[in-house]
Amino acid sequence: MIIIGLGSVFLTAMVFQLIYLIFIYGRLAFFFRPANKAIVVDLEMEPVTIIIAARNEKENLEKLIPLLEEQDYPSFEIMIVNDRSKDGTSELLENFMGRFRNLRTVTITYLPRHVTAKKYAITLGIKVAKNDVILLTDADCTPVSKNWIKLMTAPVRQQKKAFAIGYGAYRKLPGILNKMIQFDTLFTALQYMSFGLWKAPYMAVGRNLSYRKSFFMEKKAFNGLWHIEGGDDDLYINKYATGKNTSFVIDPESITVSEPKTTYQDYNKQKKRHYHAGKYYKTIDKLKIGLFALSHLLFWLSGAALIFFSQDWRIYVVVGILMIFRILLVYKVFRGAKENLEGKNKVWWTIFFDFMYLGYFWFMGTKGYLSKEVKWK
Repeated sequence: MIIIGLGSVFLTAMVFQLIYLIFIYGRLAFFFRPANKAIVVDLEMEPVTIIIAARNEKENLEKLIPLLEEQDYPSFEIMIVNDRSKDGTSELLENFMGRFRNLRTVTITYLPRHVTAKKYAITLGIKVAKNDVILLTDADCTPVSKNWIKLMTAPVRQQKKAFAIGYGAYRKLPGILNKMIQFDTLFTALQYMSFGLWKAPYMAVGRNLSYRKSFFMEKKAFNGLWHIEGGDDDLYINKYATGKNTSFVIDPESITVSEPKTTYQDYNKQKKRHYHAGKYYKTIDKLKIGLFALSHLLFWLSGAALIFFSQDWRIYVVVGILMIFRILLVYKVFRGAKENLEGKNKVWWTIFFDFMYLGYFWFMGTKGYLSKEVKWK
């Protein structure tokens, strides 16, 4: 009876894993074909405002602002919202204002009660923005090409979409922690991009996101989300994005690359904040994510139990073949997704971190879900 029960759990989990890996995540990995890039005369391009909420980001801004000025776009402004910085950011921005014609700044000297810092900074930046098309990123992010503005805002400008959601990668560094970050970032993008391509968007990353100022003001900014630390990107999208008003920008020239965390403590704080925001997702969206994670866990636990308790070599063979098949399928899915998103396809570390994620997801997810207090900076 135990073997029959374990076998049923194992096969059921395998079916759900196949559905996700082939039909859902495969939408990005296997079946996505990039569309021809639209060629638009520069005079027809609507002006764009890039908004960056920055707190003590002097070193990053010193590198980023000159790079943004080189974007191949006819009309844009760079809005830096300086949130109570004490590291010389104010002096840097004052100096840069005389050098870079597209740069504008707003300084926050105090934070009103009952609002969260980053949402307040983004809201202030959007309110004073000259242009209706908004493009959001972070101070530690770098666009990989001069066509970033053009590509990321195209769905909002040309297709009249409310949201254009892009991919934000992390810089590659030596070490296990960085490989873990690379896996987690790609896996997260695989999930939200794939569901988005199936017209069921549920999140985005603020490192690479575009929408209209008029839409933001119409929805009264972060109304209903002010009390939650974080969520200026994923919770805002989760609340308002639909299959009709949202487009996903999948092009290696459209991505941004951020500076990764370099200590496990900092990385765990970041993940705790992300998982904390996740508990406010719509129920259907939590089920989408949770069902894959649960079937993933049950697949390996029940498979291992079958091998341990069974004394039938045929069961060993069947379970072993299915496990190897899933490992190879996961590798192919991640390889295809990475190639479409980044133009690269080396994902040899996938197999190791697929196992690691069994414990990490449930541990950090539970910790983030139960936490009552998280901070931006």
